Amino acid sequence: MALDLGGGSMQLTQVASRLARASGSWGLGAVRMTERFLPDKRASKKQLKALRAHVREELERDAPWVAGAGTHGGRITGIGGTVRNLAAAAEIAGRLPSFGVQGFCLERDAVDELVSRFSEMSAAERRKVPGVKPERADLILAGSVVVQTILHLGAFGALEVTEAGLREGVFFSTLLAPADPPLFEDVRHAGVRNLAAQYDTDFAHVEHVARLALQMWEGLAEAGVHPGDPEERDLLSAAALLHDIGVAVDYDDHHKHSRYLILNAGLPGYSTRQTALIGQMARYHRKGSPGLGEYAAIAHKGDEALIVRCSALLRVAEQLERSRDRAVRDAHMDATDDTVRLRLESGDGAPLARWAAEREGGLFERAFGRRLEVASAPALVKG
Repeated sequence: MALDLGGGSMQLTQVASRLARASGSWGLGAVRMTERFLPDKRASKKQLKALRAHVREELERDAPWVAGAGTHGGRITGIGGTVRNLAAAAEIAGRLPSFGVQGFCLERDAVDELVSRFSEMSAAERRKVPGVKPERADLILAGSVVVQTILHLGAFGALEVTEAGLREGVFFSTLLAPADPPLFEDVRHAGVRNLAAQYDTDFAHVEHVARLALQMWEGLAEAGVHPGDPEERDLLSAAALLHDIGVAVDYDDHHKHSRYLILNAGLPGYSTRQTALIGQMARYHRKGSPGLGEYAAIAHKGDEALIVRCSALLRVAEQLERSRDRAVRDAHMDATDDTVRLRLESGDGAPLARWAAEREGGLFERAFGRRLEVASAPALVKG
C-alpha cells in the first residue's frame, strides 16, 4: 500500500517499512485475518464486525496518518493479489472494458458491494465469481474487508490499483529515488518512448507528427476553438508518438494493431481511462469515424469530443508528414467564426501534404465546427 498526501508520494517500500516498524509485523494480511477471524465456511456478521474493529484498532494505533487522509487530498495506491482480484471483479461486475488492472481506480462503493456479495458466499461459491482467482477465494473476503476499512477510515473515494509489488518498490526506491537528477524526469513520457522503442519506431517521423499535431492543437487553443486542457495535450502527444507501433505486427490495419498494443502493454503513470483514450486516438489516425466505442463506460464527460478533436489533428498531422521527409516544417492555425486556415511552412510549398490535409476537411469540421482551408508558403529562412 502506498499513500500520497498531496505534497509528495511515499515509495511502496517506505510505507511498508514504516508500518512494519510501527507494529512489528503489522499483521493484517489476508491469510492471518482469515485464520483468526473468518475460520468458518460462511462468515457471520459478528465475525465481520470483529475483523473490522481489529483493523481499525491496528490502523489507529500503528498508522494514525491513514485516518482522514482522503479528506486532505490524499491518494492511496493498492498492491497485491487481493487488490488485483478486487479490481478485476469490479471491472467485470460493472461491465467495464478490461485490459488489465494497472491504473484502475477501484471505487469505495464497488468495494462495499463486493464485500457484501462475498460475505453471503462460501469459499466454494466465491471461486465462481468472475475476476476472483480460485486459489484466492478462501482469502478474498478477509482481504477485501481490510481494504474496505482502510478506505472508510481514510475517507478515500477510491484506491488506485497497480500490478507492481513490493519487489518493484524496492527496485524503484533503491535505484531511482536517490538519483539527482532523477533517472526519469517524466515517468509518463519515459513510458511512452519506451513502448515506442520496443516496436522499432521511426522516431524522426512520429516526433515530427507529434510536433505538428501539438502546434495545431496549441494554435486552436490560443484562438479559443477548444479549451486547451493540458491533460488533452499530454494524451495527444502520447498518441502521436505511439500511433505507428502497430506496423511491427503488419502494415495493413496497423492503426488497429497500435491500439491493442497500447492497451495490453499498459502505460506507467496513466489511468485505464487515459490509456484507452490514447489507444483510441492511435486507432483513428488513418481512417474511420473516431469515437469512444466500447470505452464509453469508463469515459468522463467531454471525452467523446476530445477523441474526435485529437484524432482529427493527429490525422491531419500524419497527412502533412506522409512523405516522411519533414517537408512541412511548421503548421500554423488562424481561426474565424466559420473557418480555420492552416498555413504550412515548407521548402517547396508541399503540394502533396496540402492535398492530403485537405482530404481530412470533413473530420476536421466535425471536430471543430469550422471549415478547414489549407495554404502553403516557403519556410522563412533565418540568419
